[in-house]
Amino acid sequence: MTASALPSDFEWGFATAAYQIEGAVDEGGRGKCIWDTFCHLEPSRTKNANGDVACDHYHKFEEDFDLLSKYGAGAYRFSIAWSRIVPLGGRNDPINEEGIEFYNRLIDSLLRRGIRPWVTLYHWDLPQALHDRYGGWLNVHEVQKDFERYARVCYERFGDRVKNWITLNEPWIQAIYGYATGGNAPGRSSTNPLCDEGDTTREPWIVGKALIMSHVRAVIAYNQDFRKDQGGTIGISLNGDYYEPWDSTNTQDAEAAERRMEFHIGWFANPIFLAKDYPASMRKQLGNRLPSFSEEEFAMLAAAEPDFYGMNYYTSQFAKSKGEEAPETDVLGNVEELQSNKDGESVGAESGVHWLRSCPEMFRKHLTRVHRLYKKPIYITENGCPCPGEDKMTKEESINDPFRLQYFKDHLDAIGKARQDGAVISGYFAWSLMDNLEWSDGFGPRFGVTYTDYETLERTPKKSALLIQELIAERQK
Repeated sequence: MTASALPSDFEWGFATAAYQIEGAVDEGGRGKCIWDTFCHLEPSRTKNANGDVACDHYHKFEEDFDLLSKYGAGAYRFSIAWSRIVPLGGRNDPINEEGIEFYNRLIDSLLRRGIRPWVTLYHWDLPQALHDRYGGWLNVHEVQKDFERYARVCYERFGDRVKNWITLNEPWIQAIYGYATGGNAPGRSSTNPLCDEGDTTREPWIVGKALIMSHVRAVIAYNQDFRKDQGGTIGISLNGDYYEPWDSTNTQDAEAAERRMEFHIGWFANPIFLAKDYPASMRKQLGNRLPSFSEEEFAMLAAAEPDFYGMNYYTSQFAKSKGEEAPETDVLGNVEELQSNKDGESVGAESGVHWLRSCPEMFRKHLTRVHRLYKKPIYITENGCPCPGEDKMTKEESINDPFRLQYFKDHLDAIGKARQDGAVISGYFAWSLMDNLEWSDGFGPRFGVTYTDYETLERTPKKSALLIQELIAERQK
């Protein structure tokens, strides 16, 4: 067995999210979500882009699934739009049967092709009605009950065919970008001059607890009322970079690197996977601004043990201690994030977006660290990149994507090496099936393995899409 070997039953495929690809925002009974509102703010926060049409996957999913078959994918991760299922979002609000029927057709289409559906219940698109009604994620008590009801509807209607569930995608992004920096919907911040509302010192931590308890309720509901008959698995997808000290000889930088990962990952993973309080470093810095868990809530955390750890990984960084006391608006653990270390060495090769460098060796360390701490099988639920300069390329240039292909090769090798280190890694989903709306970055960055022409909506496979099956097969020999 080589260092890059993958098991014969290694799950692999591609991933997407509803708001980024579906479009048809006013069709099929769908309600408005917070991203509909955010994308139409003036001045634009999303580079004048919106998801009104996006990739028009709502009408073109059969064509897109033909591509999945062509690429040899065994699985496909997608999200359900909460406001297509319950347009007003709440536990006493009507269910939209047109939305149910859309996802039934989508799931059945995948199964006819022999492709396993992996469903994410929440990928950042909170129904706008819940935000208007009681503040959405800012109301811990209400939103967790509404999310549980929405999850139950999905289990009831789709769980006979869907056997792999992800409750939330990247709660860190929802909490920090939505309620601290204001860069994502609903765009609340007290430090961003574009934002009219928000309290960066408190809101992200409240939202974090609401997300954790919503996940917990969805898992308990599945375990109690659906698991026995449906026989599926359930987990959560957490994002987080890997950090090494900016100065490898400096104890404070080493502590800063660990603290940054605790603020990034431990914030959610410690309660969810260990049924423990938040990391001590967060308690020390944030004090009573970090909500506490009651004894009843700790019991719920213990009863909601996930089956797997979904990891969204793109890049790594160096962490440099700031030394002084953190201001109340700090959300990073009082750490300066850098892409070069003290000796001027880059963390990795530059991609097509400023924040993403290719760092496969640090990915290997990240995998082994997460498995050592949380002791669950890991599925890489997102991993990918845009090529350098791809946002300015023609279609002919974009579909020839050697940087992306090398990125996939190196990161698949890192998975194999982490498995040799003892980490259990059971699957891999490349981000993304197609170029799509990259949230506040609009239609600029192209993460897809399929080129999307946003004028004609024509899809064209990139070379990496046609070769990823070979990459997996080579490592399973």
